[in-house]
Amino acid sequence: MISLQVFYEGNVQGVGFRWTVRHIATGFEVRGSVRNLSDGRVELQISGDDSEVRGFLEAVKQSELRGLIRKQTESVLAEPVAARGFEIRHD
Repeated sequence: MISLQVFYEGNVQGVGFRWTVRHIATGFEVRGSVRNLSDGRVELQISGDDSEVRGFLEAVKQSELRGLIRKQTESVLAEPVAARGFEIRHD
């Protein structure tokens, strides 16, 4: 089991980024959330088996979103993401 926080920078807001990430997540056994940040980045928090999380992140990277992402930064979370399924957060 692995839990990650990933920040995406680039043209990642107002382009369906969160919706596409949520759609990609349906193909993987992961749980977590994605949300816009006030500084223009998108934050993703995700938990699951290492292979599922890595596969999901690779699918995001290879999707139609790849041209919008300028930078991706990830860090390990100490605790699993407290979510059931995968959701778009609006906070």
